Amino acid sequence: MSAIHKCIIIGSGPAGYTAAIYAARAGLQPVVYTGKEPGGQLMITTEVENFPGYPDGIQGPELMEDLRKQAERFGTAVRYEMITKVDFSAPVKKIWTESGEELHAYSVIVSTGASAKWLGLESERRLSNKGVSACAVCDGFFYRGQEVIVVGGGDTAAEEAMYLSKLCPKVHLIVRRNEMRASKVMQERVINNKIIEIHWNSVTEEILGTEAVEGARIRNIVTNETKVIKGNGFFVAIGHEPNTAIFKGILDMDESGYLIPVAGSTRTNIPGIFVSGDAQDHVYRQAITAAGTGCMAALDAERYLTAEGFH
Repeated sequence: MSAIHKCIIIGSGPAGYTAAIYAARAGLQPVVYTGKEPGGQLMITTEVENFPGYPDGIQGPELMEDLRKQAERFGTAVRYEMITKVDFSAPVKKIWTESGEELHAYSVIVSTGASAKWLGLESERRLSNKGVSACAVCDGFFYRGQEVIVVGGGDTAAEEAMYLSKLCPKVHLIVRRNEMRASKVMQERVINNKIIEIHWNSVTEEILGTEAVEGARIRNIVTNETKVIKGNGFFVAIGHEPNTAIFKGILDMDESGYLIPVAGSTRTNIPGIFVSGDAQDHVYRQAITAAGTGCMAALDAERYLTAEGFH
C-alpha cells in the first residue's frame, strides 16, 4: 500500500491554499491537488481591491501566487493535477488522479469551488475582465457613476442589480422571460427601484466594445426587435455551478450541488472529510470568506486527526 497522507486538499483557490497554510503549520504535511484551474476563479480576475492587507489592490493571479508560495513555505506539496474519483467508505480515504494514480489519506479537505455560468458569446469571452464580470460585489465599485447592464432573472441577478443601483445612475436588467424567477420580495424591490430598467423577454445577442464594454445589443424574443443599450459594465448573473460532481452520492449536497457541512463546522456527513470555500457557499462567494472557511477546515481536520490518533 502506498504512503498514507495525513491531509489531502482538493482545489487551489483561496480556500484550498489557506487550508494548506494552516494544515502545514500544524504539521499535517498537506498535499494540494490544484485541479484544472490552479488558483481558482481569481486567476481570471484582474484587480482585487477588497482582500484585506493589500491597500493598493492586487492582481488576482498575483494574490494566488502569494498564497501558493506561503503554503509551500510551510511544507505544502502542490500537484498540478485533477482528481477524478474518490472512495471515502473506509477510514483511509482513496483518491484517484487524472493520470490514474491512487492516493490514500486520513483526511481530505474539499475546496473545489464553483464556476460562474456564462452566456457563451464570443464577445463575452473577448471582453472578459474588460467590463464583463460575474460578480457585482467584486467589481461593481469600478463602475460607480456609470451605466451598467445585468443579465438574469433569479435572486442572484436581482441582488446584483440592487447592489449596483447604489453605485450607478442606471442599471439595465435583461430578463429572458416576462417575469423573474427571483423571490417575491426581491422582485418587488427591483421593480420599484427607479434606477433599474427591466428589459423583459430579452436576450443578449452581442456585448459591444473593442477594448472595453460600451453596451449590448439585445433582442426581444417575442417581437424579434433588436436594440442597443449603453453600459460600461456587463454583469452575468445566471448562477454558479459548484465543482462537486465527483462527490455526488457520497457527500451530502443540496439540489444545486453545493456541499452541506454539519452546522457550525466544516465537517461533512463522512468523518475525515471537510469542505471549504465556494463548493459549500452559494451566498457570499468572496475570496476572503473562502479563505476563512479554508482555515476552519484545516483546524477541524487537525482536531479530527488528533482525536483519531492519526496525528
